[in-house]
Amino acid sequence: MDGTPAATETEQIVFVTEDGEPTGETGDKLASHHDRTKLHLAFSCYVFRRSDNALLMTRRALTKKVWPGVWTNSVCGHPLPGEALEDAVVRRAEFELGMTGLTALECVVPRYIYRTPPFNGIIEHEFCPIFVAYADADPEPNPIEVDSFQWRTWPEYTHLLHDERQNMSYWAKDQYPYLEHLPYFASLGRSTTPASDEDRAASTT
Repeated sequence: MDGTPAATETEQIVFVTEDGEPTGETGDKLASHHDRTKLHLAFSCYVFRRSDNALLMTRRALTKKVWPGVWTNSVCGHPLPGEALEDAVVRRAEFELGMTGLTALECVVPRYIYRTPPFNGIIEHEFCPIFVAYADADPEPNPIEVDSFQWRTWPEYTHLLHDERQNMSYWAKDQYPYLEHLPYFASLGRSTTPASDEDRAASTT
């Protein structure tokens, strides 16, 4: 696949029913996102560093047409027609983050649907299974997709999500209630202290 912005915008997305079943209809990714965006298939993945269980947070590139500059979880995207979700996660992790060594990829929330408020007239409306995976090295972000990254403990990430001053993505905040009580995420611990001023500054730059 060509790595130019124009090429990624004309990728095909897959429209689905409320049960996540393809309707047989596809559309150009960019042209299909508007103020009446139909439900389509996507994924969201949380990548943890194997050595210390830190979560990879990424900041969407400032040139993105939708939700530029927001901090979010590790990688999100859309499977191509006929592409398995797991394959789409691996493909987008490589394209966006330069990560080729994801391991232990697992779907932890098979059914998650969300609809964002409008951003410049564009609404996201996705059937979006949630995955976790592990990595051993830092990403090498593709600048047309990712502006910067941080590794954070799960409690640190949790506090950033709940701090209204932070520029965190709608979907990251919306996904949290689906994740917090799962055994995997609960085992990562919860912090009882708020994020420091240094943390807040880091997440807003």
